[in-house]
Amino acid sequence: HRDVPLQHIDLSIYNILGQKIKTMVNTKLQAGSYSYKWHGVNETGARVPSGIYFYRIDTKDHTDIKKMVLVK
Repeated sequence: HRDVPLQHIDLSIYNILGQKIKTMVNTKLQAGSYSYKWHGVNETGARVPSGIYFYRIDTKDHTDIKKMVLVK
């Protein structure tokens, strides 16, 4: 059994203007599969309007950005 090192993960939500509105995860995690649910709120807990948003996942070696639509 080999220990897998922890890797720093930053998962954040951005609006259409590129402004960060919510940090979902900013910690070190073991390799694996994780699931997070965004409830359409910003950092202060205020609801954000329906529209197009982006989530960005950053690790030491990789960055991925995907589009999503929030419908209320």
